[in-house]
Amino acid sequence: MELAGEEQAGLAGTCPFTIDRPVMRQRWERLTFLHWSFDPAEVQRLLPAGLTAQTFDGSAWVGLVPFFMHVATAGGRQAPWASRFCETNVRTYVVDREGRAGIWFFSLDAARLGAVAVARSTYRLPYFWSAMRLEQRGPEIAYGCSRRWPGPGAVSRVRVRIGELIRPDQVSDRDHFLTARWILFSRSGGRERLARACHPPWPLHRAQARLVDDGLITAAGLPAPRGEPLALYSPGVDVRIGRPE
Repeated sequence: MELAGEEQAGLAGTCPFTIDRPVMRQRWERLTFLHWSFDPAEVQRLLPAGLTAQTFDGSAWVGLVPFFMHVATAGGRQAPWASRFCETNVRTYVVDREGRAGIWFFSLDAARLGAVAVARSTYRLPYFWSAMRLEQRGPEIAYGCSRRWPGPGAVSRVRVRIGELIRPDQVSDRDHFLTARWILFSRSGGRERLARACHPPWPLHRAQARLVDDGLITAAGLPAPRGEPLALYSPGVDVRIGRPE
């Protein structure tokens, strides 16, 4: 299913709803979006019934998204040894039976086992515990991921050069399509679930992928991506997370 950028992303990348009583607060920072176009049929075969691959310019899109995560309670309390960690997601974009657009995660790798256990049990998301790193030197940022549990293992290495800030009026419809997402879908025992995430519009920078040596996308059952990825970088946003629905 194809939707116009404004219809799926809200006005100019703005969240179309509010979350007045979040169950947790997060900060997603030092985040890189790497995207490749795919034949919609290659993505659709991996989706559960009730979700349809959403397309832009006739293609489905798969993202590899490494970043650093801060997690806090609804009141803002954190435990530094458990609330800050690296994460890498493999995701695509879908529409449910009610026409709601959102994210389907093929996998989420995180460096905190406790966070993996909570997310698997509460939000029914396919989290994996992984050894991870993030290093930044000037405009160069590097991410590493080596999956530990559950198996089989997979490894991802990414290095990106951060470019200039994109003015809000210069963010393209495609960039909004790939980044301005407010709902995530999951499934447990045949039951469809969703959760909402609300945050300010992404501050986006142009970026260039210097190295992408990734095994997470193929570990999800997708073909190896072809060509250079579309790359965007963001220093981060503060996020309010709603309860599972």
